[in-house]
Amino acid sequence: MVHMWSSGLILLLSLQFAAGSLTRCQTPEGKCDFVCDCSDCSDELDCGYRGRSFECDFEDAGTCGWTEQSVDEAYSWERRQRGDTLPDSGPSSDYTIGTASGWFMGVTAVKSESLRAAVLISPEMKQSSPTCRLRLRYFLWDSGHLDLGSTPLWASILRKDSQETVVWRPEASSVRGWKEATIFLGRIPTSFQIRLNSQRSGGQRGDVAVDQLEFLDCALPSPHPGAGCSPGMMECSNEGCVEQRQVCDGSDDCGDGSDEDKEKCGGYRHCDFEDGLCDWSLYSLSPLKWRRTNQKNISMTDPLKGPGRDHSSNSATGHFLYVTVPDGGLKTDWAAFQSPRLEPTNTSHPCKMVMYTHQFGPRSGGLTVLVADKKVYPVWQRGGALGDVWVKAEVEIITKSTFQILIMAAIRDFTYGGIAVDSIVLSPECRVSAENNTWVDEFPKPPKDPCAMPDLMCDFHPDCEGAADEAKCGDFSYTEGSSGWTDSSIGSQGWELYKNSTSQEEYLYVAEAPGQQLTEAQTRTPLLGPSGPVCTLSFDFALTGNPDHIGELSVRVIDSLLGVQSKLWEFAGKTGIEEEAWKHVEVSVGVREHRFQLAFEARASKLCPCAKIRVKNVRFVSCHADYYPSSPTALSCNFEDGLCGWFQDSSDNFDWMLLDGMDHTIGIGKSLVVDMWSPFLRGVFGRLVSFTQLAGPTDYCLSFFYKLYGPNTGTLNVKLLDDYGYERILWTRSGAHSNTWHEAHCPVPHQIIDFRLMFEAVRSGFDGRVAIDDVALVSGPCTVPRMCSFEGQLCAYSSSGSVQWLHRRGYLSTLAGPKTDHTLETEYGYYMMANTGADILPSGGTTVLTSPVRHGTTKTECVHFWYHMGGERPGSLTLYMKLVEGGRVKIFSDSQNQGDVWRHGNGNISSTLVDWQLEFEVVGAGGKKSYIAVDDIFISAHPCQDQGSKCTLERGMCSWSNTQNIKVDKLDWELTSHEAEGHYVVPDEDHTLGTERGHFLFLSSSNRTANQNAQLLSPHLPPTKGTCLKFWLHKRLSSDSKLNVWRLSEGSLHQLLVVDEPALVQWRRFDINITSTEEYQIVFEGIKGMSDVIALDDIEYTTGVPCNEFTDPLPTPSKGDNVGGIVASVIVTLLLIATLIGLLIYYLRSKQRAGAANGSSSSSSVGGGFSNEYYESDVTQDHVTVPPTQNHPMAAGFNDVHIHEGAREREVA
Repeated sequence: MVHMWSSGLILLLSLQFAAGSLTRCQTPEGKCDFVCDCSDCSDELDCGYRGRSFECDFEDAGTCGWTEQSVDEAYSWERRQRGDTLPDSGPSSDYTIGTASGWFMGVTAVKSESLRAAVLISPEMKQSSPTCRLRLRYFLWDSGHLDLGSTPLWASILRKDSQETVVWRPEASSVRGWKEATIFLGRIPTSFQIRLNSQRSGGQRGDVAVDQLEFLDCALPSPHPGAGCSPGMMECSNEGCVEQRQVCDGSDDCGDGSDEDKEKCGGYRHCDFEDGLCDWSLYSLSPLKWRRTNQKNISMTDPLKGPGRDHSSNSATGHFLYVTVPDGGLKTDWAAFQSPRLEPTNTSHPCKMVMYTHQFGPRSGGLTVLVADKKVYPVWQRGGALGDVWVKAEVEIITKSTFQILIMAAIRDFTYGGIAVDSIVLSPECRVSAENNTWVDEFPKPPKDPCAMPDLMCDFHPDCEGAADEAKCGDFSYTEGSSGWTDSSIGSQGWELYKNSTSQEEYLYVAEAPGQQLTEAQTRTPLLGPSGPVCTLSFDFALTGNPDHIGELSVRVIDSLLGVQSKLWEFAGKTGIEEEAWKHVEVSVGVREHRFQLAFEARASKLCPCAKIRVKNVRFVSCHADYYPSSPTALSCNFEDGLCGWFQDSSDNFDWMLLDGMDHTIGIGKSLVVDMWSPFLRGVFGRLVSFTQLAGPTDYCLSFFYKLYGPNTGTLNVKLLDDYGYERILWTRSGAHSNTWHEAHCPVPHQIIDFRLMFEAVRSGFDGRVAIDDVALVSGPCTVPRMCSFEGQLCAYSSSGSVQWLHRRGYLSTLAGPKTDHTLETEYGYYMMANTGADILPSGGTTVLTSPVRHGTTKTECVHFWYHMGGERPGSLTLYMKLVEGGRVKIFSDSQNQGDVWRHGNGNISSTLVDWQLEFEVVGAGGKKSYIAVDDIFISAHPCQDQGSKCTLERGMCSWSNTQNIKVDKLDWELTSHEAEGHYVVPDEDHTLGTERGHFLFLSSSNRTANQNAQLLSPHLPPTKGTCLKFWLHKRLSSDSKLNVWRLSEGSLHQLLVVDEPALVQWRRFDINITSTEEYQIVFEGIKGMSDVIALDDIEYTTGVPCNEFTDPLPTPSKGDNVGGIVASVIVTLLLIATLIGLLIYYLRSKQRAGAANGSSSSSSVGGGFSNEYYESDVTQDHVTVPPTQNHPMAAGFNDVHIHEGAREREVA
């Protein structure tokens, strides 16, 4: 019976508790209080955060309840994405996802004569705890060089009574990247809203942005009805529990004030300065004085003035003591105030003082607590600025004499900031004394004058006798070096220094601290540096004990101008059980142009004798700014043994990484890569910088091998830097370049001042890999490069004749010419152009663009280029191969204006060991606003192919090309093989060879990009009554991607085929009959799905020959004259017979190859981009000779194939 009664009682209580929870879940009181009262946490949706994670990433259109409430439309917040291209303002991606598809909140552009304010406001939230903080990522970049101003971003809280209080003011430094910050909201006893404010008169779109908001430790202690509190805890009146150390500490930790009520804290002397100074005196010998004030009296319009709020009420009207630089200027840099005289104490009854300090901005030099009895001596100190937060401090005083407590501040003469003190609590043992006599016999000695100027202190170079300027900078190799580390913790864990004078052992360790916040322990050096490229932090660390997870340890840089930087190094877990389980690490600090601090940050999972976090043997190695180590290979480097004469730029967004198993040198060695597909990358740039090179009259050539691989890979630049911050692009590539290494030669002109070189990976794409290897810098000019895009340089091409060729771009140009280049397909891309208007180049006048000399070879090579002819009567373009010793051979010509498009031209070159040059000759025809332009000249190691011949993709992409025009597509088709692939899901074999070594084009369904498309374009093809297009498609059952085949003519797309259903076979053939009365291009458009891949192979079109019968093509205008390699071979051979009979065998072989070589093509892709074929290098090893067409068994086919008029599917046995 008793058992039944007990069970019934438990059930009744359980139902009552459940009913109570259900009731709170459905009431307004339970909404947005940082506690999930409903089982699905629906009561915490759209509260400025979403659900159990208490986060907001703005991916949802509801923006978690945040709303735009700016005063006027001239400046406001908006939810937005980056856009299709790398923007010239705003973030390069959101923070959460890190790609162009992610969302964030950014400001609109503003241009005004006066300051404009943009306001983003949260929903109403309930009261918060003293530990409540908001962690967010923010972006501040002055992209237009219009000046960020003093207050581009700050946060405030708006209470229910409409009282606004500033709670966060980040440093207004311009950085093109996301930064992390924590807003300490603190105890707010009423409902409130958070305001994110921006104030500017001029700025571009997105220059101020926020993302990834996280609310941490904001809930008040949860009630535990009937359960009681664990040992060491105090039960609040609301049945919550707080730690005993939080009782009578001047802070409402319970949320109902019961931990601070008079009954518990009657013997404590608490001064919140609301009703005066209590017993404290502001009398001081220093002219600089503390004053009792509040934020309302300091300023309610300038967010940078004052602490923004007091501690006791967390409001702008609450009072505190404050000191800063006076309006008349700083004459003395210290100020002090003191307690009344207090009675002596002892070890069993020490006087304990709790106070809250606000040390904000560069004016905050530090705070010291001194005791004045028989002498004056410090008992506690906290240096520098700690941020926009009230920090709890505890001081314990034991003295046998009557004493006073002196609180002294050091103020620096900077633009903003100051030091405030509030909520001072003295324990009952701090008894007021009746004595009133003078007792101090000894005053502290003033500090020694520094032996060097401030900027020379701790600059890694001894400037004083005995290296006194470097003695207390944090380097343990100095006797007092360990004392240079200063604890800057604001939470319940902090760093302390252990020193054993007997064993000479010393180390830093994590211990319990009096701080209120639940943040990491942090200790900092003084200001250091600047530092040099190989600066290294060396230390030993130990996370030891019995628990499986001891905690985390990390190293961070705090830049004096740019603020807190991302972590340099981190470790989590444990190094071992035994105390001597030390590990050694060397962390690269690198070049730091500004003064900086190093910080150790740690968080122990549990503080007890059974678990310890320690650091010892801290050293700064090779850190002086002017130190450059000698490298035996200088800038030439294969990266097998490090970076040689190169270093990572510490001011960029991410680093280049050494990758094992994918190099150019030996195939299994190391190369340097940036993986754009990494989910951890943020920002725009990753930069690798060379050691400084001396000025001189010598030209240099920088050669290297590179990969640009992936459907959305970004850009690789080579830049020239000087010591004044000037950057000049010498070389650039972007877009898909296939999964092979390509050789590059970058001319570096001689410099009259010292310079550096830089490899820059630009994260304009999010799905690809950029890699470099086998870098070499040699004196002298480069040989003629295989490829020249004219981006940043002329590649040693020269101009001669009646007029000069112009190195130009379409941006802001008033002259006639192409609006975009061919390489980048933007108005910012460069090309070479000859103006052929009659007023500049008369009819019959000539101008020639000449390449550098290239050494002859026995191979037949193919020169590819793109040209643009416009205006009335533009004249003619002829390409010659000019022999160094002899005449010249015409290999291509065209004389027609064929519309506002870039067209592809090519021709075979057979020089048979005679050195030669290219000559692009333009002859005027009396034109009007006419021109001829050339771009993207490439010399392939293989003979040219017939237009329309089967493209097996074993030697590149033939005449097919990706477009770089973002108005047409966002992705690229990429060339690879199964054998070479290490990242994407691709077919197990190609169709041509039926092996894993065979090549194909593919479009991956990677989640790094949205559902976007990639277009592959043929050259321009003549009108036809019937042309047969044949290709092989791979599309597995798991693939949800789609393929469209189009005919593009006169700017319009005409659909030929749609394949959107998978097949059971690996490869399937399609034949499509094409008819067109106009010139046209074939377009393969892949549309990326969510899984798997689509691939193309063995693409062939037979111009004028339909799939089922022979048809003559319609009459077409002449497309140019190209006598190709046969004429070249004949002329060259005749010259050689006269001088070198021994080379007859080369002549015969050369002529045989030339006879088989194909004519040139004068067609190209509209805005076609640079075909992957044109990046092919001589050294590519995995290309194989394609045998004749093979039979390849196929199984059953596709389920859903849409064939438009003129197209049909054909199965091949």
